[in-house]
Amino acid sequence: MSTLSPGLRPPPVRPAAAAAAPEPPAARFRLSPADRGVLWLYLLTRISLWITAHFARWLFPAQSGVREAAPVLAPFQHWDANHYLHLARDGYFPAGAGPGASGWDNREAFFPGYPLLLRAVHTVVPDWTAAGLLISFVAGAVAVLALARIARAYLPEEGAGHRTAVLFLLSPCAVFLAAGYTEALFLAFALPAWLAAMKHRWALAAVLTTFGTAVRVSGLFLAAAIGLLFLLSARAGRHWRSAGWTLLPALPPAAYSWYLHAHTGDWMAWKHAQERGWYRTFHPPWEAWANTWTGAFGGTQSTGYAFMFQAELAAMVVGLALVAQLVRRRRWPEAVYVALSLWALGTSYWYTSVPRATLLWWPLWIGLAALSLRRPWFRTAYLCVAAPVTTLVALTFLTGRWAG
Repeated sequence: MSTLSPGLRPPPVRPAAAAAAPEPPAARFRLSPADRGVLWLYLLTRISLWITAHFARWLFPAQSGVREAAPVLAPFQHWDANHYLHLARDGYFPAGAGPGASGWDNREAFFPGYPLLLRAVHTVVPDWTAAGLLISFVAGAVAVLALARIARAYLPEEGAGHRTAVLFLLSPCAVFLAAGYTEALFLAFALPAWLAAMKHRWALAAVLTTFGTAVRVSGLFLAAAIGLLFLLSARAGRHWRSAGWTLLPALPPAAYSWYLHAHTGDWMAWKHAQERGWYRTFHPPWEAWANTWTGAFGGTQSTGYAFMFQAELAAMVVGLALVAQLVRRRRWPEAVYVALSLWALGTSYWYTSVPRATLLWWPLWIGLAALSLRRPWFRTAYLCVAAPVTTLVALTFLTGRWAG
């Protein structure tokens, strides 16, 4: 007997003949009424966020007493968005600078996929920030559409895709889907890759995952999950000829490591840059928890940073609960994906960017949608809690304060 909840189950494994039947190309890109509804929801939430950004630059100026609002795009020019802008504009080692130079910003910590695309889009869109926002806008639409389709494959209830999209787009860190960050672009590759893997289209899944590994290291976690999904499918005697595709996603990280070694002599320069700039030296999980707890409740940080450390702890608890649920329901590939993400984030000096990482955990949003479909009161409770938190995090980021 299956241990899966009837409201949250993996899609059935198709017979070999059905799995081999090619899907008409036109059907892959045709938008159903449900798809169009999700895209309208996406557009409305983008408009809402842009309105928030517009008023934020008037109501929360960087300095008191100013008589003019900040430039229109200024609310989005913060933190990692500036790192990616500098990378796209100047490259990794401008004027021969590099690790050890005075004032070095550890830019090699960031994978090259997004900066390369940003540089390409900049040839058409002259403003760097606008180019980054355009990338995130288009990528976010692809991501939310793929997420809704995955949800419809897992959940039998009508409206499952729309419900999942609502919970995802109104999640606490949703502002980062619109900013010049990598989350939207990564999900635009990762979610279609997972959708392709669910349909046993392994070559397409591998190619999309390869693009994902060029964008951020999380792509390797996705590659591991899809590799496990392939093994579980091939165990029944299918698809072994496609096994080579599962190795393709390792190429971008390997090529990037070779590039960094050629310039720095260090094969793991990107990892060491993260350690220097973001305290990502290895610490046992219990030490990372203790250090984050001290930052959250020990009075060692200002109130703004203390709140964010509290959010880091809450997100870690959510991630651990999610992995436990996935294991209990025997959803091994998804469990591997989230667990690897938690291990990478939970073994630093303290937690950094765990709340933002929740955007990448698509099983979380599908699971919450399943819960809200079974218990209608949950959606109301979720929105009542998420709405103010989402607004607070958005304003925090848009006004230049640290928001994870």
